[in-house]
Amino acid sequence: MFRTALRNVLAHKARLLMTVLAVMLGVAFVSGTLVFTDTLGNAYRNQSAKSYDDVAVAVTTYGGQGDGKKSGVDTATLEKIRSLDGVSEATGRVSGFAGVADQDGKLIGNGWSNTGANYSPGKNGKDAAYAFTDGSGPVKNDQIALDKDSAAKGKYEVGDTVRVATNGPVKEYTLAGVFTTEDGAVNAGGSLVLFDTPVAQKLYLQPGYFKDVTIAAEPGASDAKLLDAVQPLLPKDSEAQTGSELADKQAKDIESGLSNLNTMLLAFAAIALFVGVFLIANTFTMLVAQRTKELALLRAVGASRRQVKRSVILEALVVGVIASVVGFALGIGLATGLRSAMGSFGAKVPAGPLIVSPTAVLSALGVGVLITVLAAWLPARRAAKIPPVAAMGSAHLPASTKSLVVRNTLGSIITLGGAAAIFGGAAVGKDTGRMLIGAGAFLALIGIIVLIPLLSRPVIALAKPLLHRVFGVSGKLAGKNAVRNPRRTGATASALAIGLTLVTGLTVIGVTLGQAIDKMTTDNIRADYMVTMAGGGALDKSALTALEKADGVTAVSPQQATSVKVKGTYHSASAVTPGDVQQVFDLKLLSGSLDTLGKGGIAVAEKTAKSNGWKAGDKLPVTVGDDQDGGKSATKTMTVGAIYQDNEFLSPVVVPTSLVAPFEPKPYIPEIWVKTDGGASKANEQALVDALGDNPAMSVMDRQDIRNMFGGMINTMLNIMYGLLAMALLIAVLGVVNTLAMSVFERQQEIGMLRAIGLDRGKVKRMIRLEAVVISLFGAVIGIGLGTFLAWAIGETIRSSIPNYALVLPWERIGIFLLLAGVVGVLASLWPARSAARLNMLTAIKTE
Repeated sequence: MFRTALRNVLAHKARLLMTVLAVMLGVAFVSGTLVFTDTLGNAYRNQSAKSYDDVAVAVTTYGGQGDGKKSGVDTATLEKIRSLDGVSEATGRVSGFAGVADQDGKLIGNGWSNTGANYSPGKNGKDAAYAFTDGSGPVKNDQIALDKDSAAKGKYEVGDTVRVATNGPVKEYTLAGVFTTEDGAVNAGGSLVLFDTPVAQKLYLQPGYFKDVTIAAEPGASDAKLLDAVQPLLPKDSEAQTGSELADKQAKDIESGLSNLNTMLLAFAAIALFVGVFLIANTFTMLVAQRTKELALLRAVGASRRQVKRSVILEALVVGVIASVVGFALGIGLATGLRSAMGSFGAKVPAGPLIVSPTAVLSALGVGVLITVLAAWLPARRAAKIPPVAAMGSAHLPASTKSLVVRNTLGSIITLGGAAAIFGGAAVGKDTGRMLIGAGAFLALIGIIVLIPLLSRPVIALAKPLLHRVFGVSGKLAGKNAVRNPRRTGATASALAIGLTLVTGLTVIGVTLGQAIDKMTTDNIRADYMVTMAGGGALDKSALTALEKADGVTAVSPQQATSVKVKGTYHSASAVTPGDVQQVFDLKLLSGSLDTLGKGGIAVAEKTAKSNGWKAGDKLPVTVGDDQDGGKSATKTMTVGAIYQDNEFLSPVVVPTSLVAPFEPKPYIPEIWVKTDGGASKANEQALVDALGDNPAMSVMDRQDIRNMFGGMINTMLNIMYGLLAMALLIAVLGVVNTLAMSVFERQQEIGMLRAIGLDRGKVKRMIRLEAVVISLFGAVIGIGLGTFLAWAIGETIRSSIPNYALVLPWERIGIFLLLAGVVGVLASLWPARSAARLNMLTAIKTE
């Protein structure tokens, strides 16, 4: 039986090719994901370990930076640490945001990982963290050093003048040196600027203070003993760890971060393999049907049912092994490609070998073989049940009425259970509701897959009259062929239905969220421009002053993030400019007036007012500032001057900037909103850019830019999802090709008869193509319907947290999905249709 199984595999090479491709693609995705994340994790772990090779103890402080308080490790403490027995060197570090402009004034790097730090030479006059390829480190106030990649991007050489922006105005520095580094910010696609230590301290903390300290030990000194000696010297807002502990912690953080990526990629690999199950099962079902007489003869000469079943499973095992081995090799190539592709997104992956772990090998091969064998099990079971006499007489036994009733009943129960869970999840909402919807979606999908053969007849019957009227005889025959074998049609359509369920659901949710965000921007903002830091940090007060003086500006207000304590409870607050805030935000008042902000009043959002029982006119004790660690605070009686509808761009409590100014010498201003005379225009935008000193680190965005910023993230996520789901859709296409090819093989005699009575080659091709289109569109309709239903349910769970949420059906995209499904059918039918048209009619008629 083993030799028979091998002969059958070799005898049906072309028919099994599609199955091999399906398994191969799924395994490639699984193995590529595992190898890629293992390689990435190993590279980052090695980099992390290397960066702590010479670190015996690392100290990190957590005090508020730039808040006017003395935080961090001061110079005196650093000197005490250096004098400890066993300490070879102690280096103080400070860091923060620093953006470098290129020759055109544009920001180098991605903003969020553009970093500035201090250059701290040791006893030998060098800083061990940086290897200079040209020049030297900065030792004067007007000097900086740049990482090699940033210098190359900006076309800078030693001695050039470089414009650098921190949170304040742009300043010009002389480039003293260019260095290489394994710093994470540079590897993430950002930039690193080194300042002289006093300059960096003034920019990022306090003169004479360091945020972090790294301690190197003398040969033979114990890291643990050094840690015990250092800890009593440190301020209370600090933490000390040995270098090995910190390296281990970072390694765990890296693994944790990569596990999310790993999980997402493996989820899409599972979807691809799930779709592949239908192709594999379909292939083996048709192969078994075509070999009915052969299997019957085996039974007649003494083969038992178990042997027949085993022979089919052995075929699947051989196919699975071949496909898995090829797929694993392809997966290694995919992992290499993904690693290279990260560079195109600005990320620099640390050097390191490709890691092919035994776990990745066994997992990928095991999954591929197991999926193939499981998918072939049901066809093998059916093959073993065929009675020899009936099979030899070519009496293909149809499914019994009992089996159809059981199948349809089971499918209906599972589908209804899934639908009930989805409705329940939509009603419950939040995380619990989404979990219910996920479970319900899985059940509903399984149930519909079970029911899809039953659904195929009535759904396709609706298209039959149209096919007949438009395409004549070819259309009529295509409609009949599409429902001739409902199980085969259902299995083929199921693969497309799964892919389009996910694609449609993601699209509906994405478009709905995009429109809600767009409406939120339109409804809540009156300002023409929003000014932010490219790195997402705080703007300096000087930016606000500069914008107030800019030409054409009619109103300007910061959205200064702060907090106030009301009746002993802290509330997040936005400090704004009274009088101007009404012009830059569309605040819908429920009671009171915003004019009270300039007269010692505050404004409160509707939900916060209701939860606390506040109303306009109430007088409340409001505490501002922080009296901890020597800070200042004051409590004032403030009047609730206005109650407004919740606004997504403002905190629940709005106070005038004058209230918190005495207590926040360096306020946290994430955004400044500007209204200009004549609205948004190139001239007004340029006036703002000029007022800010042409600062490359500051973004000036108009309303459309704000919409694009939020909507762009959603579109980027959708495009990534589409790309990952393309694997599943490709396997679905292979399924349509396979089904049609085998269908043509089975119907050779029938096609020969049609040719003999006058159906020309063109009409035969059209018949096969129309059959493919009908099956593809049937699967698309099922997938689009289920995907829309799931999107509605998920939307109900997030409706309360997103203002202006309303389900949007993107009809144009749904139309594109249907069109693509039709194109898939046409493309999938090219080879089978050509094969059918080229059949010799006399030979085909004689075929049994």
